[in-house]
Amino acid sequence: MKVLLLNPPFFPKFSRAQRSPAVIKSGTLYYPVWLAYATGALEGAGIETYLIDAPAEGLDLQEVLLRAGKFQPDMVVIDTSTPSICSDIETAESIREKVPGAFLVMVGTHVSATPEETLKASNAVNAIARHEYDDTLLHLAEVLSKGGNLSDVAGISYRSDGRIFHNGDREMIKDLDKLPFVSRVYKKHLKVENYFYSITRYPQITLITGRGCPHHCTYCVYPQTMHGRVYRCRSVENVVEEFLYIQREFPQVKEVFIEDDTLTLNRQRCREFAGLMIKSGVKIPWTANSRGDVDLETLKTMKAAGCRLLCVGIESGDQKILNNIRKGITLEKIFRFVRDARKAGILIHACFMAGNKGETKETLSKTLRFAKRLSPDTAQFFPLMVYPGTDAYIWAKENSYLITQDYKEWLTEDGLHNCVISTPELSSRDLVAFCDFARRSFYLRPAYVAGKILQMVRTPSEAKRIIKSARTFFRYLFHSSSKMEKGVS
Repeated sequence: MKVLLLNPPFFPKFSRAQRSPAVIKSGTLYYPVWLAYATGALEGAGIETYLIDAPAEGLDLQEVLLRAGKFQPDMVVIDTSTPSICSDIETAESIREKVPGAFLVMVGTHVSATPEETLKASNAVNAIARHEYDDTLLHLAEVLSKGGNLSDVAGISYRSDGRIFHNGDREMIKDLDKLPFVSRVYKKHLKVENYFYSITRYPQITLITGRGCPHHCTYCVYPQTMHGRVYRCRSVENVVEEFLYIQREFPQVKEVFIEDDTLTLNRQRCREFAGLMIKSGVKIPWTANSRGDVDLETLKTMKAAGCRLLCVGIESGDQKILNNIRKGITLEKIFRFVRDARKAGILIHACFMAGNKGETKETLSKTLRFAKRLSPDTAQFFPLMVYPGTDAYIWAKENSYLITQDYKEWLTEDGLHNCVISTPELSSRDLVAFCDFARRSFYLRPAYVAGKILQMVRTPSEAKRIIKSARTFFRYLFHSSSKMEKGVS
């Protein structure tokens, strides 16, 4: 059995694996982390695999087809996203022509939410592996190699004799320690220098220490379409062992990014992890996603263990908006957290959204004022992006706030995020205009610019990251995409 796993071609540097896929203004490009974990799981079972990341390698469809033809896989796994799904299906159809005998399966957030729709869109696609798919692909490969029955494979939707069938969901993986180190997969299949995240030092490696999130934020795509509402964790010993592997095998890597939805959910585990990192002599710094509610003592312990920055979804400066999106946190707690992070010496990247339920021009103004009051190291402002499978998408669709249902319109003609919602209070153009204004207002403050210059002088290791992201980001700061300014006509 030979399996090709493909992050298919689309826009150059299209960051498909992130929560809101697009070409990113800062130059950020995510690892195909979930494909990589599945690649390692298949290899661990003795299956020959080939992982191709076309956007990172700058490969067009013709080059992908050449490689697929040379490899001659028995099964092809294609990653997907909402804005790229039409192109992803076209890629599948081209691969079907090139390797007609291969079983073709799609994975990812979009097809997990729309399996019937996707299978009806093209006869080239044999199946969808829904939600978390590591074990599903293993079982599917086993069944195919033995000529078994697809009805036995939990977690797939598939076509047979002109009909579409949906098998029951597969149970989520409980023992995440059984999964391979994703960094080993990167070392074999990918080039770490191809990937960049504007808030981490370059080059970096992305890994996962836990999957799922118990919170019920309406917009968050991975808990709702992929990994569920329970936070399942690797043991801290297993995680630290991977850090030591990275430190030993990737001397060029300057940082590790922990891409759990929320690493800090379990404070005790965070402190145990930090303690073992210190005890084991791990020196490489790291960044993680966090909620804005971590206590000072935990933050200090994390800092001592190498935590450099936390990426935090703050979303709004209005408490009613936070309540509407079921964020489960207060503005006071967020302010205290950012203050405590500063005391602990941890940088904060704050994420803000415009356009959630109940949003008005007044609440947007509150959000900008709150962002300036918090004064994090960096901040991002984006219109709400709604994706199938999320409560936010259902809300927008049921209230006729979606101004298009053409998935291609989720991006501009340049591959940037496009605003596809308009409410009675705020049009898509209003939301984009606010985000453009908020970025300029936040980043062009004299005190902020002076602080960045001082940061580069005092901490030369931060200079490379700041300069690399600024080169790309400032091209967009004063020049918005004309299509995004207008919304979708």
